Amino acid sequence: MLRIIELLSQKNHYLENFYSVNEGEILNFARNDFSGLEAFYQTREKILETIRYIDAEIEKCTSESEATATPEQKREISQSLAIKDEYVGRILSQDLEVLACIEAAKSGIIRELQDIK
Repeated sequence: MLRIIELLSQKNHYLENFYSVNEGEILNFARNDFSGLEAFYQTREKILETIRYIDAEIEKCTSESEATATPEQKREISQSLAIKDEYVGRILSQDLEVLACIEAAKSGIIRELQDIK
């Protein structure tokens, strides 16, 4: 059960990293600076790969130790899951911001191209 708690903590750490990466790049996008877009997506993908690996490890551990959790461990797991849910909600909001910034830039480019015609 301790392994599950450790893995949940690691997952939350990577979700926090993901959130921070988004936060920094959203500021650039808001300034119409998309020069780091490719690196941004690559960084996000690497973090997501790590999270998928952690999820697979959690799945392995869960089937082995579900019935052996103490009340304290169950509380720690519940707290970790609540933190995860909070980060996921924030990341979804950020992703909507990212999409809005990209859509606005795309619309601006289309308008510029139409003006050139």
